[in-house]
Amino acid sequence: MSNNNSSIPRRKYLTAAGALGIAGLAGCSGGNGGSDGTTEQTTTQDGYNTLKVQHWWTGGDGAAAVEALFEGFKEAYPEIPVEQNPVAGGAGENLQAVIKKRILNNNPPSSWQAWPGANLQPYVQADKLENIGESVWGHNDMKSAYLAGPKQAAQPGGNYVTVPLNIHRLNNLFYNTAVVEEAGVDPSSISKPSDLVAAMKAVEDAGYVGMAMQTKSAWSTGQLWAQVLLGEYGAETYTAFTEGKVEANSEAIKDTLQIVKDYHQYYNDDAGSISWTEANKLIINGEAGFFHQGDWAAGMYRTASNFEYGKQWDHVPFPGTEGLYSMNMDSFPFPTNNPSPEATTKFLRYVGSVDAQKRFNPKKGSIPPRTDVPKDAFGPFLQNQMDDFKNSEAQPPSIQHGLAIGPDKLSKFGSAMSTFISSYNVSDTYNQLVKVFQ
Repeated sequence: MSNNNSSIPRRKYLTAAGALGIAGLAGCSGGNGGSDGTTEQTTTQDGYNTLKVQHWWTGGDGAAAVEALFEGFKEAYPEIPVEQNPVAGGAGENLQAVIKKRILNNNPPSSWQAWPGANLQPYVQADKLENIGESVWGHNDMKSAYLAGPKQAAQPGGNYVTVPLNIHRLNNLFYNTAVVEEAGVDPSSISKPSDLVAAMKAVEDAGYVGMAMQTKSAWSTGQLWAQVLLGEYGAETYTAFTEGKVEANSEAIKDTLQIVKDYHQYYNDDAGSISWTEANKLIINGEAGFFHQGDWAAGMYRTASNFEYGKQWDHVPFPGTEGLYSMNMDSFPFPTNNPSPEATTKFLRYVGSVDAQKRFNPKKGSIPPRTDVPKDAFGPFLQNQMDDFKNSEAQPPSIQHGLAIGPDKLSKFGSAMSTFISSYNVSDTYNQLVKVFQ
């Protein structure tokens, strides 16, 4: 692991820029003391360079969770100086732009918050991440404590290069119990996504919104469509799509786009002008029957008054996805040319430990990727999620959040979903999905 901060030779620099898909940044400099969080390196008397970590958890449950994480790390390694350089905004996009710039200038932080899986493939292809299979994953019984899905996401190029810290589940279908009962709908009896249309109609006929939704931005629809594909046609077809086998599965893709098109007639009328949190309030206020979202939606339920899990609200796996745990994760990679390799090794070992994950995840509203973290610090909803995860048959990685497809494909996928919600034209959207992998 080199600790040399010299410039990248031009040939390697252009290779890295091409792999990262950002050759236009080749003229940028990453000088010390800049707004991207770079500063002069310091060394303690114990010989540790300052651990410099960047993330986008700057508010809400994320800020509380990351504070708990670093409190635990400081207790475990008081001799290691830590400098957090958070980059807020853009749902992580601002941080990702900063990291690309720093990687290209051979000046990475010690580690940063990153989606694992395909999202990290450009860095792997540019040879900018270290193999930590032994130095990090060989400790804390990590390899035996993580299930296959998270371990695979930690190896986007075949070697372990990052450590997942948390898991957010995507295949949730939340509902207001009083609303669905009045509509005569049993959510647990809905066997596949196409059957949800009739359930939403029954809710609407009872005088409520069938499905609370936001379409102001396309990501919620991209996330929803992926669960419809997973539930209607199974994990094998879902994986085939992520591998670019679009035309071979044209019937499934067009059919699931049509299903989402059918859903949209039961959305709230203001779906195009509100956020997901505003849409979620329709469930809390008893104005809507169903809501599809990651398990972060339950954070709003926990803080709502007189809105208890199993009483006023509940959830089922998205129809057809029983036994599956569709994952979005955050992780911390180990970059080459690391400014603090010893401290970073200790930090990533800690991120992968029981202690770190039991401190971070209850506050974040996520579950740990380790299966041996005690459940007592978690509420009943997350305890049930932990059980579902531990017993899951497979853990499909998220399309919408970049675990299953790389950044360039994800950008094209987002454009396709934006086109879809503007017209709900199945044929045009399918053609764009074909081009995602071309």
